[in-house]
Amino acid sequence: MFTNVAYLGTPSEDIVNNECSLRVTAVGNFRLDTGDTFETDRPKGRGDYQLYYVASGKAHFFFNGKEKIISKGKIVLFRPGEAQKYVLYPSDKPETYWVHFTGKDVESLLDCYSFPKNENVFFTGSTQDYQNIFGQMIRELQLRRKNFDDLLTFNIKTLLIMINRYQTEGKNAGFQVLDEIEKAINYFNANYNKQIVIEEYAEQHLMTPCWFIQNFKQLTKTTPMQYILSLRLTNAMNMLENKTYNVQQIATAVGYDNALYFSRLFKKHVGMSPSEYRKSLKNK
Repeated sequence: MFTNVAYLGTPSEDIVNNECSLRVTAVGNFRLDTGDTFETDRPKGRGDYQLYYVASGKAHFFFNGKEKIISKGKIVLFRPGEAQKYVLYPSDKPETYWVHFTGKDVESLLDCYSFPKNENVFFTGSTQDYQNIFGQMIRELQLRRKNFDDLLTFNIKTLLIMINRYQTEGKNAGFQVLDEIEKAINYFNANYNKQIVIEEYAEQHLMTPCWFIQNFKQLTKTTPMQYILSLRLTNAMNMLENKTYNVQQIATAVGYDNALYFSRLFKKHVGMSPSEYRKSLKNK
């Protein structure tokens, strides 16, 4: 079992503030793979709002007395006064994140980002971005550094926006498609400076190259190779602002062993050679 939590007040305190616009009051991460079953039962609910995200494994929730298994990549939203009952079993190996928040503008935000009042469960995908946001909220509330409240408000809004985007794009493209493209985008961002063969990537992830390229373009408005090229050139342009690196070093850093080929490619897409681009920066 692993837990990492942060509270604005005490763990048992149910903070409700209808004078502020939006405020995060508690946030945490819980992982259960050994030990006893973990159960939460609040028949009268709480006075605040709660988002509960299942990052891996599954959790057992009960709505109106009926059990519903919430699997990886789903979020449960509880509004004030809604009964809360959920059970975590070590055999399911669940890892969950949760956040409590309050404020007079919460309901309008939920309405703006398409969280219907008659729904509790939303399919949001399993991107690492969600866990990163929760992790940042935990640290901010634990340390309470300058302007932590503002950053927590920004984080919860970002989370709601990302869920809304996933819901919208997922309904249009299909949630499974969206998950695969999100994984590819994350992979390309982390490995753009390495040799990437799109056909091999697709096959390794059990997709046909044609299907992958077509859906990637439909969602991002660009092909996988064009996206990788854009990452390489953008990062090369950034490195050219630093006089420490020569063109060969920059070419190698963004994934090209041949500096001459890199220079030709750079000029074709940027409109000037790397050296010319660096000189143009001096005149700005």
